[in-house]
Amino acid sequence: MKQEISALSQALHDEFVGENLTLGTAESCTGGGVAQAIVSTPGASEYFKGGIVSYCNEVKERLLNVSHQTLEEQTAVCEEVARQMVIGACGALQVDFAVALTGLAGPGGGTPEIPVGTIWIGYGSKDDVHTHCLHGDYGREDNLERAKLMALQLITTYIHQNKRT
Repeated sequence: MKQEISALSQALHDEFVGENLTLGTAESCTGGGVAQAIVSTPGASEYFKGGIVSYCNEVKERLLNVSHQTLEEQTAVCEEVARQMVIGACGALQVDFAVALTGLAGPGGGTPEIPVGTIWIGYGSKDDVHTHCLHGDYGREDNLERAKLMALQLITTYIHQNKRT
């Protein structure tokens, strides 16, 4: 999976080269892993402005403007929080596009309603946010690798389809 992540990081870089567009990340369960994958490709500084690791709800609220009410009513592991994290990252980092992840990597913390391995990925721009949910517990490390891989796939495809030319 590491080779696939590296290849996607390069593909994402190729989408941004010469486009004068910017990207940021907002990560919870992946703890900065997507940002790390992006910056592993030389030249990422041309478009990647940074990331916010919002592992706790307080940081989601304070830095990303995620609604306290949403966190209370739906938990941090939901589609709406992923959406709000994208919008919040676009604003806080002043970027054109963002990718956000929130979920339960495991091994504990799951419930019947939100089992371990549930990871919501948000991606897009502040005015056009899309989401995708991963399901299935493959163990903590694999859950995180799958999430990073999917996040890079989704944002790369989105940028390819939506960049201004």
